Amino acid sequence: MATVLLDAAAGVLRLHPYAAAAAAAALVSAYMVWFWALTRRLSGPKMWPLVGSLPSVVLNRARVHDWIVDNLRSTGEAATYQTCILPLPFLARRQGLVTVTCNPRNLEHILRARFDNYPKGPMWQAAFHDLLGQGIFNSDGETWVLQRKTAALEFTTRTLRQAMARWANRIIKYRLWGILADHCDAAASVDLQDLLLRLTFDNICGLTFGKDPETLSPGLQENPFANAFDSATEATLQRFLFPSFLWRVKKALGVGSERSLRESLAIVDRYMTEAIAARKATPSDDLLSRFMKKRDGNGRAFPEDVLQWVALNFVLAGRDTSSVALSWFFWLLMQRRDVERRVVAEIASVLRETRGDDTGRWTEEPLDFDELDRLVYLKAALAETLRLYPSVPQDSKYVVADDVLPDGTVVPAGSAITYSIYSVGRMESIWGKDCAEFRPERWMSADGARFEPAKDAYRFVAFNGGPRTCLGKDLAYLQMKSIASAVLLRHSVELVPGHKVEQKMSLTLFMKNGLLVHVKPRDLAEYVAPPEEAPQQGAFVIPTTTAAAA
Repeated sequence: MATVLLDAAAGVLRLHPYAAAAAAAALVSAYMVWFWALTRRLSGPKMWPLVGSLPSVVLNRARVHDWIVDNLRSTGEAATYQTCILPLPFLARRQGLVTVTCNPRNLEHILRARFDNYPKGPMWQAAFHDLLGQGIFNSDGETWVLQRKTAALEFTTRTLRQAMARWANRIIKYRLWGILADHCDAAASVDLQDLLLRLTFDNICGLTFGKDPETLSPGLQENPFANAFDSATEATLQRFLFPSFLWRVKKALGVGSERSLRESLAIVDRYMTEAIAARKATPSDDLLSRFMKKRDGNGRAFPEDVLQWVALNFVLAGRDTSSVALSWFFWLLMQRRDVERRVVAEIASVLRETRGDDTGRWTEEPLDFDELDRLVYLKAALAETLRLYPSVPQDSKYVVADDVLPDGTVVPAGSAITYSIYSVGRMESIWGKDCAEFRPERWMSADGARFEPAKDAYRFVAFNGGPRTCLGKDLAYLQMKSIASAVLLRHSVELVPGHKVEQKMSLTLFMKNGLLVHVKPRDLAEYVAPPEEAPQQGAFVIPTTTAAAA
């Protein structure tokens, strides 16, 4: 029987049904052979035809960071795997390929040695452009270099650190302490994560553009700017859940999360326009005023849209990261009361020297800049928290040109690299057999007198690495120490029985259900005299905070 027939009426050739079926079967067979060969070359999680590893991602979306840890552990010391999210010929080895790693040598290669070959890339920049524009956290190349150089000059000044301490102490003294005292009731509970988010938001807004939105206030009222900023951030993150053409269509139609984003950005724009106008009228020592005095590469003042990008980028970076880290810090202290006692003892030791033995004087004012600088064990406990619960658990880069990572992994141009900061702290090959233990002592010198950073900087990348190392690292530690010491000096917190602490799957490692605690007053009498060396509590292995996949 002929396989091709001439349709006289239509004047066209048409394929016989049997021939069409045979051709389709041949194509499917050829695809399956190609797909089998592709899976043989990749070392990541299970893949399915056409959809690649996306079903595994969806299945494990509630524990995606721990799932990535499991996948990386399965590779042994390589701590690197490759997977495909678009297994189609001509696309799978580039646009569809994702390399996932936590190998310190690979991280150094990506973040420092071949920095120019691994920018944020077009997909990331397009998704965040409406919110962050070409600000320092959403730009590459010369735009990024100019903002980085300008910001670096300011972040190295002592006056900026003093301004940070001044803003934080004002909010702590006049608002935080009162709110915590109001909740010192056995029946009352408070979401500590929410308080910390409000505090750091007020603090970073004050430091960035000299305007305190007072989201942390009695009654915990809603603030239009804060709500709009949260909504805009959440809507922006939605763009990463689906192929880019989908959010572009939604944006063009003005529906769903894209409509919410547009409305939220209108509120943010109005607020920022007013803030910029106020700073122009009465300059101060905030970051916005400092940038207004700077000039771009052509000697011109920065236009208003750039100033807004600068301010919003710093607010985004300074608000969520510190508050999220502090939330996990307090949660860990609730599991390790021996660490809490040592932190409070260190604070008391400093205050005995600076304020005397009267504990009433200890709590009159939050700790000042010099007192905070002496809290080395507290800094070690915060660093250990960030090792296990980095505020930004992972980041992605775009591959500009074909390259080979130090472990031999080939990464083609056009593909993506995800480096899992969360996984770095959980690998025995990197941190040893006690990697799952919360042990601040690993950051202290042998005599216990000094904080010692990781000897290999790429074993700890909670503040990124290479040219993009966080400029606000010292400010972040200062803010976290100020808030942590202020809370611990007056209060202890206890987890509400039955409250489930889980990770929220977001770009920032929020607690999904918040951190509900009971607040108790602290008796400082036992800290008046130098304490005897307390026995260390047994090893505490961090419990899982994500639900297993069904």
